[in-house]
Amino acid sequence: MSKEQVFLLPDVGEGLTEAEILQWAVQVGDSVEINQVIVEVETAKAAVELPSPYAGVVGTLHAKEGETLPVGKPLITVLSDISGTPDVTEPPATDAASAPDREALLVGYGPQEGSGRRRRRRPGVAPTNQPTAPTPVQAPAVAPAAAPAPAPATERTAAKPPVRKLAKDLGVDITVVTPTGPGATVTRDDVRRAAEAELVAAEPPKLGTPESSETSAETRIPIRGVRKHTAAAMVASAFTAPHVTEFMTVDVTATMRLRDTVAARREFRELRVTPLLFVARALLLALRNTPEANASWDEPAQEIVLKHYVNLGIAAATGRGLIVPNIKHADRMSLRELAEALAVLTSTARDGRTTPQSMMGGTITITNVGVFGVDTGTPILNPGEAAILAVGAIRRTPWVVTDASGTETIEPRWVTQLALSFDHRLVDGQQGSQLLADLGAFLHDPGLAML
Repeated sequence: MSKEQVFLLPDVGEGLTEAEILQWAVQVGDSVEINQVIVEVETAKAAVELPSPYAGVVGTLHAKEGETLPVGKPLITVLSDISGTPDVTEPPATDAASAPDREALLVGYGPQEGSGRRRRRRPGVAPTNQPTAPTPVQAPAVAPAAAPAPAPATERTAAKPPVRKLAKDLGVDITVVTPTGPGATVTRDDVRRAAEAELVAAEPPKLGTPESSETSAETRIPIRGVRKHTAAAMVASAFTAPHVTEFMTVDVTATMRLRDTVAARREFRELRVTPLLFVARALLLALRNTPEANASWDEPAQEIVLKHYVNLGIAAATGRGLIVPNIKHADRMSLRELAEALAVLTSTARDGRTTPQSMMGGTITITNVGVFGVDTGTPILNPGEAAILAVGAIRRTPWVVTDASGTETIEPRWVTQLALSFDHRLVDGQQGSQLLADLGAFLHDPGLAML
């Protein structure tokens, strides 16, 4: 006798409403154990592996790969054999993340090979680790010769969810891509090479031929997951918060010298010391004089909520789109601790392992457009925050330098452009200008931080 247990799609983040099915790790007829990964889903905030809260045999998969499923809808039905076994208490909730002994496994942290995961079985084949029944087994009603031959097991292609997402966006069949990564894993470069090869092989029709049309030179990419969430959030931010953007060009030669000095110190030798570290530190110091820029707007209460902590968001471009994880309580960190936190945040985002929790609760954001060789931009506020800083490329530029005697000379200096956007409901022009001026002063003369 078997019991149907339905696992509903849980909210793996805060207030998420849907998730896209990236890839099933099980099929109908497979046996599963509690906490075994059954599916990879992509929400508006992260790609997540969901574990099963039940043990048994997969009865039904309620959604196909690529389908978007609302939170709270049936995801999978597991058939549990309850004949001859004592009653067990059913899990109190369908949200796997809330079960005390069944922690939801995030991308990159799932069970590895040899972790004791039960081998899948084909439909109609009893597991080999089941005890032999004391009574004779009844012969099957259908002769074995008439039973259809089981389909050969197919080995799953090894690739991280962001790589699978890239392959899907480029229309590449990841199962035929030649892997070159560690452990025969498919990398981003492998997918890109496969996409380029397909473009070369598929010669477009010549103009004037019957096959030629405008649509043959177009590619349509469905907007899902992070990109869908980002698009909606940016539109809401642009049309809800009254943006003001101010710009400043700063001579950061002294900061670049300080960076070289810090990078050479023993305690920083294992870390990548970048200019972004000092921009972040300068912003944290400048916020002490303008706390209004570290606030949020409570629309129902019509109140400004000042935050007495700084969760510093760092915008990161990934294969899944733009995400903004944040460093919790960055204002309490030393320079080394901040450097370590930036390194972890960057590597985690690059590997596609950013968790939904790390993207919640941000209070102010930095976007480093300079890494793309861009001088400046007009950043749009991260929803719920009062300010965002864009940092441009740091370049050697002719600059007018005035010495102590007032003599002016033109020298090559390290120069960058800063762009600060802020919500005019929370930050007025004087406050925004003060924040930007203080930030520029700290970067021009880092010694001011000692005052």
